[in-house]
Amino acid sequence: MSADFSEVHERANSRAIVSSLPQHGPYTLGLKRLFDVCCVLLSLPFVLPLVAILAFLVKRDGGPAFYTQERVGRGGRIYKIWKLRTMVVNADAALKDYLASNPEAAAEWALTQKLKKDPRITKTGWILRKSSFDELPQLFNVLVGHMSLVGPRPMMPEQVDMYPGRAYYFERPGITGTWQVSQRNQSSFADRARFDTEYVANLSFSNDVKLLFATVRVVLNGTGY
Repeated sequence: MSADFSEVHERANSRAIVSSLPQHGPYTLGLKRLFDVCCVLLSLPFVLPLVAILAFLVKRDGGPAFYTQERVGRGGRIYKIWKLRTMVVNADAALKDYLASNPEAAAEWALTQKLKKDPRITKTGWILRKSSFDELPQLFNVLVGHMSLVGPRPMMPEQVDMYPGRAYYFERPGITGTWQVSQRNQSSFADRARFDTEYVANLSFSNDVKLLFATVRVVLNGTGY
């Protein structure tokens, strides 16, 4: 599946929730990317052994250890996001059947694009999501430039029509960010636009560092899912 940049951006502009976003200085123009790469490279000696152990545990549940899915990146470009698999094999078909037989879950999915009690998640998957360790492979996405350590929550191509803003398209999606450390399960999908606009409007090195520390608190509190 692919998405044309001009088409995605036009649809976003037509529902923009802000008329303009501020231009940023050296951090946005290059230092943010340098910060991302340095942090990832420094973390690799610790992260790689952990990912290897977690991949082994996921593999024991049956099916592949890793999972890839298309996401919308900066400027509307499509990329493949990497995660440790937390769901059963054929999860898309399982979701379709579950929503068809459960109207309450279907309404929850329509509003938030998430399920608090998701039947597709494996036992190991619940642990990975609670700890947010399932997202560690996204450091590869950061290293190659698809994502940033901090930024908007990555969006799927089929969710573009549901997104009522345009701030998302100005920055690389983040492993963590304003939405990720906020109310998360209590907010609707459309609320992401407000979080993204707030993030882009206040983008700075100090704000990114604050969000990274806030992410550590979320992980330690086990509120990652």
